[in-house]
Amino acid sequence: MPSSAPSALSAEIAATAARLVVEEGLEYGPAKQRALKLLGHRGLPARDLPDNDLLEYEVRTYIELFCAETQPRELAALREVALGWMERLAEFRPHLSGAVWRGTATRLNDVHLQLYCDDSKAAEIALLNAGIGYDVGSTRSPNGRTIDVLSLAQPCATLNESVTVHLSILDHNDLRGALKRDAHGRSARGDAAALRQLMTKDAR
Repeated sequence: MPSSAPSALSAEIAATAARLVVEEGLEYGPAKQRALKLLGHRGLPARDLPDNDLLEYEVRTYIELFCAETQPRELAALREVALGWMERLAEFRPHLSGAVWRGTATRLNDVHLQLYCDDSKAAEIALLNAGIGYDVGSTRSPNGRTIDVLSLAQPCATLNESVTVHLSILDHNDLRGALKRDAHGRSARGDAAALRQLMTKDAR
């Protein structure tokens, strides 16, 4: 549950954004902005937007109501894909983040892995040497730097379709700060061992 009661407007935006997250696979930021447009609240100050805790609560509620029969299987399949790449890229200290880590992913979500590399080009070279095709993009790291993102397609037999895997290339020194927990004691990412624990727990 959210730590405090949201305003009626924040709750409305969060509920609409949650539907977009689940039904269209949007990330939280774009989902909030799209919800604003759909509800006719363009230009609303950032302070009036729902925070991520409220949005995640609404996402989990939406999944329980409308996707309870399909989402667990889809999440398990995406976590299998993630674990396979984490094992394959173990030398780069991979950590899983995003909806697949949080447990709210459906088949519409991508897999987001963060690689903590001593050499920023090492992971790219490893993919090239293995004959794996990928696209190169960029994003902002948590500390505001522009970093490379390598994106590739991974066939998934369980889902009978390809899953997009994004590899964000970070410095090894970034790993310490990445493991800090939030006010609720949760980590925004986890390594292969932590992911296996989640998968074992879910399989019970």
